[in-house]
Amino acid sequence: MNHIYTLFKKDLLLELRQQYTFYGVLLYVASTIFVLMLAMQEPDSVVWNGLFWMIQLFICVNAVAKSFLQESRGRMLYFYGIAGPVHFIIAKLIYNALIMLVMSLLSLLIFQLLLGDPIVNHWKFTAVVCLGAVSLSLVFTMLAAIAARAQQQAALMAIMGFPIIIPQLLLLIRISKAAFAEVFREGALGDLVMLLGGLDILVIALAIILFPFLWKD
Repeated sequence: MNHIYTLFKKDLLLELRQQYTFYGVLLYVASTIFVLMLAMQEPDSVVWNGLFWMIQLFICVNAVAKSFLQESRGRMLYFYGIAGPVHFIIAKLIYNALIMLVMSLLSLLIFQLLLGDPIVNHWKFTAVVCLGAVSLSLVFTMLAAIAARAQQQAALMAIMGFPIIIPQLLLLIRISKAAFAEVFREGALGDLVMLLGGLDILVIALAIILFPFLWKD
């Protein structure tokens, strides 16, 4: 736990010192939502929900996927000498989940301010947003770890990420629709269990099992 905490603290301190990355992503989100407001004013709940999750995908690509791409070869060699692969990947998963959680909540606030607020159950939708932010960050953290070992990093991220993330996005959109209606939709609980058990735990397990092989490369 000490290794995980130290690596997590290192990433957090670097982010606090290099705030231009965080504010750059936030400016990108705000400007995108502002353009949507100029084009669509206040869309209906279905369009609002779909646009929100598409923005979350772009946030994740810009804010989370860079976690491994910015690590130099010399720095990775240093981490190889002081920590184990499991400690390193768990610290990255936790840190990226935190960053994505903050960015998703901020984007939700900007969405409500600029594009209206068609949500009926705010607590339910906020809970789904938090769960979706963590889920997306887990997937892209693992993809970034794989892409960091390749020459064409950005292209590889897009190729690997598209078929994996689309089913997850569709599942999140389907779950979040329950927050736009007074009546709880049947099957929402099953979708939630599928997202938690079938996807999130699977990604964490794969990261812990497969990352040591990338670590030795």
